[in-house]
Amino acid sequence: MSNPPEFHLVLLGATGFTGRLVAEYLLQRHGAGGEFKWALAGRSQDKLERVRDELGEAAAELPLLLADSHDRASLDALVARTRAVCSTVGPYALHGSELVAACAAAGTDYCDLTGEVPWMRQMLDAHETATSQSGARLVHCCGFDSIPSDLGVWFLQHHAQRLFGQPMTRVRLGVQALKGKMSGGTAASMLNIIESSRSDSEIARIVKNPYALCPEAFREGPRQPYVKGPTFDEDLDAWLAPFVMAAINTRIVHRSHALQGRPWGEDFTYEEAMMTGTGFKGRRQAMTWSLALGGFALGASLGPTRKLLKNRFLPKPGEGPSKAARERGFFKLLLVGRDDDGHEIRVRVSGDRDPGYGSTAKMLGEAAYTLATDVPEGSPPGGFWTPSTAMAEKLMPRLVEHAGLTFEVLD
Repeated sequence: MSNPPEFHLVLLGATGFTGRLVAEYLLQRHGAGGEFKWALAGRSQDKLERVRDELGEAAAELPLLLADSHDRASLDALVARTRAVCSTVGPYALHGSELVAACAAAGTDYCDLTGEVPWMRQMLDAHETATSQSGARLVHCCGFDSIPSDLGVWFLQHHAQRLFGQPMTRVRLGVQALKGKMSGGTAASMLNIIESSRSDSEIARIVKNPYALCPEAFREGPRQPYVKGPTFDEDLDAWLAPFVMAAINTRIVHRSHALQGRPWGEDFTYEEAMMTGTGFKGRRQAMTWSLALGGFALGASLGPTRKLLKNRFLPKPGEGPSKAARERGFFKLLLVGRDDDGHEIRVRVSGDRDPGYGSTAKMLGEAAYTLATDVPEGSPPGGFWTPSTAMAEKLMPRLVEHAGLTFEVLD
């Protein structure tokens, strides 16, 4: 029998802004040099040492490992030493493919923060066979996109089954309140996807398909609703505007549904939107938000304005808000489910930090720890999983107890 890996978890990208937040969180939760064996990894020894020093005396025993996201040999050596890898090195379509390939081949579990649907589809097509042979479990989207949505729907359906004996065939998520800025990594990933979609018709097709991440047997289904502009919704009792993360989260929820064999019904629909309130004010805000998002999409699709957005207006990877700003942030989501018999269930999911950085770092930290220590070998088997299908029952209590999230059924 081969010896167990040296580490439970390696955090790759620890010298970046989000990676450092994850490192801070893991250190706060688990310390260094204890039973939970983890390490920081990156390209530069000097930068890693600087991060470790800045983390304080408690981090003195944290091992530092060198690996380059574009050097397959260094990644193969890295993943051979650990049960799981957590990567914050994005955009993943530019910097993440070799690591996924290394984990898939070696049988090393993996999680990340990507929201890049075309890249996820590419990784699935390239490495799903390898993961089934090696036993590696790969879990994308372990931050604000898409843990609150994915686990929120899982939680709603669990309680619908308990209350009514059947699932909800229609679920809507409304963003009731949100305070925080888009992360630089998310902005860079969005621009990369928009640019790629303009030049590659296959990527454009994937971006538009709500079932793009589903297994082949489940790539067709009912027409999915989506909010294109100002709309009043009776279920949510509010004016709605498009939600920029819906194009990611909905794909993850549909993959979760498909991986379970579609237990919520062949006609299951799911959509997400921003809630802007009621009355004239709510309508005006929905119009303003819709125009702003439409203007961003148009500007990002044109070379000169995309460059201007990138250089002048959008946050850059590696940048982020102050600790005070992160602590002032929060999010609050409302999910409404209905079944064919008229039953309704309402669920609220909330977080106590800004979604792009503070909450995301805690969600990824808990997902990485859970995957590395509490997801038994072979259950689930090797493959590409979503947060809910890989570890919902183990992860949700940790998110509630330690990461500032709440999941509650409303009266």
